[in-house]
Amino acid sequence: MNLLAIDFPSWIKPEVFPFLPQLPLRWYGLMYLVAFGIAYVLFRKQVRERKLGWSDDQVSGFFLATILGLILGARLFGTLLYDGSGEYWRKPWLIFWPFSSSGAFTGFCGMSFHGGLVGVLVGAIIYARRNKLSFLDWADMLAISVPFGYTFGRLGNFINGELWGKVSSAPWAIVFPDAPRLSVDIPWVRRMMEQLAIPAGQTMVNLPRHPSQLYEALFEGVILGLFMWFVIRKRPLWKGFASGAFLVGYGLVRFVIEYFREPDADLGYILALGDPDASIHLFSTPWNFSMGQLLCTIMILGGIAFMLVGRRISRAKTA
Repeated sequence: MNLLAIDFPSWIKPEVFPFLPQLPLRWYGLMYLVAFGIAYVLFRKQVRERKLGWSDDQVSGFFLATILGLILGARLFGTLLYDGSGEYWRKPWLIFWPFSSSGAFTGFCGMSFHGGLVGVLVGAIIYARRNKLSFLDWADMLAISVPFGYTFGRLGNFINGELWGKVSSAPWAIVFPDAPRLSVDIPWVRRMMEQLAIPAGQTMVNLPRHPSQLYEALFEGVILGLFMWFVIRKRPLWKGFASGAFLVGYGLVRFVIEYFREPDADLGYILALGDPDASIHLFSTPWNFSMGQLLCTIMILGGIAFMLVGRRISRAKTA
């Protein structure tokens, strides 16, 4: 136990019923269901507020299309883009195979938010075109509804003890049991041990890390959700503005939080403009960028383009 850090609570388990291992029900999957439910309720509330007259079947069909798109996109990005081993490129049938090599049920471990976003957009566009609906109207209301639900997805990551942050001496830093142990022969590791009053006499040590999942749940979920619900929803400037605002807002917040989150070990820093030899476990330069930050940059530019296109369409209709 580290003297000046918080140990990950031992009573938190990924399984809803840890005493029934044969029942493959995990909190992460349950959090997805909660997220979908919250987004659906908030979306329906906006439909009633705007008196758009859309039927329950239309709303349900739209959500089904976007959820399918989310799962497909998140899984494809998570396996083909974020997995550096190349296994899924060699064995693509494993992408949607929810079992380990031993036959144990694992679910879909490895889901990318950015891939899910692309999948949602594709699903929404297809559904809107097939049913001759206004894509921008539906996209705007979905953008306003999503952040609060997203909060629970990140809480699911925390419960799983995954996607931890970089090493930190902050008083709220947490020792995650599955985080990689680091050699005490590394100078900065020894300095961190002294700072945290961790006893010497060990060759490998598990250092406390930023709870980046909770940062994301708070800033990308709760705070962004409050902004979208109470500011953007109350003052819609034109169709497409809310969608663009969400893309820009999420992209900016996530870009900053990525500095506190440890990049995938098999990917490291995709663009190392600072120190190319910097450890992925410790923040040392703002000029080394992760895959998440590159995707967030694309997301921000896409959000700006979304708003500009929406404004042009709006002006053309009122001209």
